Amino acid sequence: MTRSQRGLNRRHFALALPSALLTAGCAAPRQGTGRPGDPIVLTLLSHYSSGVLKKALQDPVDEWNATHDRVKVRTKAVEFTDLLTTFTVRQAAEQGADIIQPYCLWTGQLVRAGVLRPAPPEHTAEIRRGYSAAAVGAASVGGRVYGYPTETQTYALYYNARLLCAAGVPRPPRTWPELTDAAERTMRRDRYGNTLVQGFGLSSYDDSTTVGQTLALLNAAGGTFVSADGRSTAIDSPAGRAVFELEHRLVSKGASAPGVNVYQAFPAGQVAMVISAGWWTGSLKPLMGADYREVGVAPVPVPRAGDRPATLATGFLLGVNTASRFPREAWEFLRWLNAERTGAKGVTRMSALQVSVGSLTGRADDMRALLGRDGDPNLRPFLDALAYAVPEPNMPGAQQAKTLLRTHIEALWTGQQSVAEALRGTRRQVDQEVSRLW
Repeated sequence: MTRSQRGLNRRHFALALPSALLTAGCAAPRQGTGRPGDPIVLTLLSHYSSGVLKKALQDPVDEWNATHDRVKVRTKAVEFTDLLTTFTVRQAAEQGADIIQPYCLWTGQLVRAGVLRPAPPEHTAEIRRGYSAAAVGAASVGGRVYGYPTETQTYALYYNARLLCAAGVPRPPRTWPELTDAAERTMRRDRYGNTLVQGFGLSSYDDSTTVGQTLALLNAAGGTFVSADGRSTAIDSPAGRAVFELEHRLVSKGASAPGVNVYQAFPAGQVAMVISAGWWTGSLKPLMGADYREVGVAPVPVPRAGDRPATLATGFLLGVNTASRFPREAWEFLRWLNAERTGAKGVTRMSALQVSVGSLTGRADDMRALLGRDGDPNLRPFLDALAYAVPEPNMPGAQQAKTLLRTHIEALWTGQQSVAEALRGTRRQVDQEVSRLW
């Protein structure tokens, strides 16, 4: 495994749950009765399965277990790529965990499947009061809140200051014309036409990479992927056309090479700029070592000077399973973890957990207290973006809609579809997918 591949562990985790637990015939974890001498045991299923993430979650769970006699919490984990399947398979086998940590994109699907329980009024009030609008929106469906936001990821522009300066670009681009100019100046190829330096990183690595950077640009242009009611796509619009034209232009001029894995190329100094989420900061530091000082972060460029900033927000939530026998106790644990303030800086345990692994929560006040003056300045643009980020659409069918959008984006990048064809194809297929689920 290369150093770059190890850096991806923030999103791609080793499998930690035995496959037997996914079968209908396995025994559910013992939950207890809550009587004296027989405590309630709540199970928490997440994707924090290895390394620093596993320890970061286990530490507060151990603290809870050491200070609470009647209710105990047991953690289980799977790698992220298996998480949604695990939720649905275990639910069908009546073995769902009491507390689950889904990607917010899946909230609508899990609500429709009867997996997630709405947050009680007192918890809803706490969540609305304590978190940014983007974080609350990501954890809500149809105006109802379904859990405490945990990590909240906003998107911004990573750039290599050394590559920009060498190309005569004095500062990171603020507008799309400046982005195009900087990308063309910084791109480099060898005499055989092979890409040495990608000016602007467009990558087909996975859904979140391909679609996340496109939706961040779409939001910056004032557009949206789906309609407000979640029943149709809204990408076939002037804003959507502008984004697709921008990406098509960058690829056709050679400033972007979608076949390049940006997660490996950027740390190696082979990509000048790329749009990605704040979680990546924690991976870049150990990967790049001293070269990390060349990395800067700036807001996602907007089409024209003076346009209002906007970007994409994604995240995860901790919610309670409808099948849990002990919902009141589960919500109380979540309040303790996500809302109770502790320590010298008076922040929540979840906020401290996320910052310890180089991530953020949607609690802006906690983030400012934890980052302080000595925090990584590259995290601050992501924190600032909490004020204007747009949550990722999470209606029923959102995961499939995202996959369909990725297919058409990649067809555009590879020349298989024109801008008009990619927009029409996305609209037709996504409309068909989301409309049938209502």
